[in-house]
Amino acid sequence: MKELAVIFDMDGVIAHTNPYHAKAFEAFFDRYEIPYTDVEFEKHMYGKHNSYIMTHFFNRPIVGEELITLENEKEGLFREIYQSEAKPIPYLPEFLNNLKENRVKLGVATSAPRANMDLILDSLEIRDFFQSTLGSENVELHKPHPEVYLKSASNLGIDPQYCFVFEDSFSGVTAGKNAEMNVIGVLSSHKKEDLPKCLAYIDNYQDMNTSILKELFRKNVE
Repeated sequence: MKELAVIFDMDGVIAHTNPYHAKAFEAFFDRYEIPYTDVEFEKHMYGKHNSYIMTHFFNRPIVGEELITLENEKEGLFREIYQSEAKPIPYLPEFLNNLKENRVKLGVATSAPRANMDLILDSLEIRDFFQSTLGSENVELHKPHPEVYLKSASNLGIDPQYCFVFEDSFSGVTAGKNAEMNVIGVLSSHKKEDLPKCLAYIDNYQDMNTSILKELFRKNVE
């Protein structure tokens, strides 16, 4: 079998950050007297880029310098709230070690700003596992567009068809599928039925390893 790569989304896939993003957005929207509901967060916040989120909740286009200013404010709130709470999705470190031992190339592809990614990778002490780390600043088109995944595959030197993607959101799964990669749904934020069809679904990484990925790949191409 040819060399494989595994590309991870970050929020909800490397760390269960979504509840903390919700807290940050609640504080942020309260400042601006913007109404919101849990249902709206479910549909219009998780897995989405800030340009989409801000535009939806402010009910007008948020672009350019205004977007940068508001995004910096909200993400600063998130990092403030989350920095002392950082912990990985269960069994992620063991899975990363297994992948490294089997010489699988690894990447991170997130819609979040690089400052968030730096905080999480460094807090969890897992940065050295990854040969490619891409944040929102590194792409022009955001999920569900496949740009971040295709760019990750290029960075890793692996054909997209030999890449696995771990994602937890509708837009993220769609981006991985649009990149024609092998997508595994992480059920940290959504139920299986709320996501597009994936190759497999997991609650955490306890039963995930390189051998299982190779078997999933083999069955998928048969």
